[in-house]
Amino acid sequence: MMADTIHGPEKLLTPSEVAAIFRVDPKTVTRWAKVGKLSSIRTLGGHRRFREAEVQALLADAREDRQQSA
Repeated sequence: MMADTIHGPEKLLTPSEVAAIFRVDPKTVTRWAKVGKLSSIRTLGGHRRFREAEVQALLADAREDRQQSA
């Protein structure tokens, strides 16, 4: 049995949604995916989608890094 069926489907975000969270351009998010900073899933149409949980974890890490350098 897959974990998604137990907890419901995992929320996936578009590059634009991720960009809004980080306040960057959507092309920056695509670049992050290409260099491996953030993993992505491809839809059947070839579009990138990002796992919300992973995006939130990256955001938390970025905030932690910013607090440590301040």
